[in-house]
Amino acid sequence: MAVIEKVPHVVFKTRVRDESVEGPNPFRWQDTTTEDIFAGKKVVVFSLPGAFTPTCSSNHLPRYEELADEFKALGVDEIYCLSVNDAFVMFQWGKQQGAEKVKLLPDGNGEFSRKMGMLVEKSNLGFGMRSWRYSMVVNDMTIEKMFIEPDFGDNCPTDPFEVSDADTMLAYLKGQEAPGVSEPRKAFVG
Repeated sequence: MAVIEKVPHVVFKTRVRDESVEGPNPFRWQDTTTEDIFAGKKVVVFSLPGAFTPTCSSNHLPRYEELADEFKALGVDEIYCLSVNDAFVMFQWGKQQGAEKVKLLPDGNGEFSRKMGMLVEKSNLGFGMRSWRYSMVVNDMTIEKMFIEPDFGDNCPTDPFEVSDADTMLAYLKGQEAPGVSEPRKAFVG
């Protein structure tokens, strides 16, 4: 197994608002690279199995959105929510959730999740390949800390949500270890 110390290079297929585009959908495609997102910045990323899914919609994204100003006060430049969903789904989910401070990042092909070693099979739920639930702090392309949910693996019968939450990440950034959180592993690819 190789330890990943830097975020892998990928190109995310994103959609951006462009008023020069006519019609009811004034958006255009824009390739966004890992370097665009992480280079020269301190970024918090949390990754989850899917937009519009119960835990992701009721707790994971809303709590990061709620605490976004506290993250910014601790020197975090951006907060990204990543999921193996396309740009259209991520946009609509963000709109439905009222996400204004957390940026939604579509990993439609699962390339980033795969290169991070976090892509798992969820065919037991009819999801196909999805990201495992985790969070991380990235400083200028370098992974500083990762919180990876337990029981990592294909077709896990549960959806653990114990350490990738906003409160655990905030406690880490404040220099406190959240209660009951063991030292998380770094990302491994093997």
